[in-house]
Amino acid sequence: MIKKKRWGKKYEDKRDWKQYNQKLIKRGEFYISPVFFNTWLDETKEMNIGKVGQPYLYPKSLIEFLAILHAKSFDYRALQGIVSSLSKKLGSFPVISFSQIRRRIKALDLRFAPKGENLIVGTDGSGIKVSNRGEWIRQKWAVRRGWVKVVIMGDTDGNIVDIRVGNEEIDENASGRGMVRKNKKHIEKFMGDGAYDAKKNFKLLHQSGIEPVIKIRKNASTKSRGCLPRKKEVINYMKKGYEKWAEEKNYGMRWPATEGIFSATKRIFGESVNSHKKRNMYHEAKLKFWAYQKLKDH
Repeated sequence: MIKKKRWGKKYEDKRDWKQYNQKLIKRGEFYISPVFFNTWLDETKEMNIGKVGQPYLYPKSLIEFLAILHAKSFDYRALQGIVSSLSKKLGSFPVISFSQIRRRIKALDLRFAPKGENLIVGTDGSGIKVSNRGEWIRQKWAVRRGWVKVVIMGDTDGNIVDIRVGNEEIDENASGRGMVRKNKKHIEKFMGDGAYDAKKNFKLLHQSGIEPVIKIRKNASTKSRGCLPRKKEVINYMKKGYEKWAEEKNYGMRWPATEGIFSATKRIFGESVNSHKKRNMYHEAKLKFWAYQKLKDH
């Protein structure tokens, strides 16, 4: 196989390893950070204002603490055991049952929000395995298990702006346009690979006043065919060539906005879900990215 010569500057690792090591240590503190001890009474009091029926006994901060651990693959019964252990060793408080833990985690609001204005964002999709044994089952029994498909919009600082989760047939372009419409007030530039080279995308970005930074397909036509904004981008791309275009557009910043988020989330929280019902699979997959953003905000 002929080895392709990499264009551009040679990669130089400028990471501050002392600072990076400290960051990893802080990550451990994040996992075991029972802030609910200090906020329990105030949280439940506020949660029960106007509440009809049985009052809430467990604060949202406790559920979020357990949800992070669940994203790390702790099952619900193990989570009850963790709460029980904390109650015995750090102060007696009511222990939530595993069934209620499951119910409260599934009810968590996992929405994301843009962090700032004039953002440069990227959109891409990736698959999450339906179980750790999925590959073995496919090969051994020749059955099709499917995937959970996650489409994210991230900014160049590695923050998740928005997310869509569905089965493997989810339309990345349609999902991307939906996220653009929802967050267009916060977006200055939109980055995408060749899969996003579509007239509908260029039209929406033009109408929203967002600069497109989308890699043009090799066989792209220079005819407008009802989309003048795309025609201009195609001509500009072909005139300059990929390398010059990518350098001018700073296209490399698409990596921390998309692949970087996928890579970090799967590395930290795993690349498979354990749930069996489709709805629960989607929620569990989304929970991993929510937990990653919580970790990043910490």
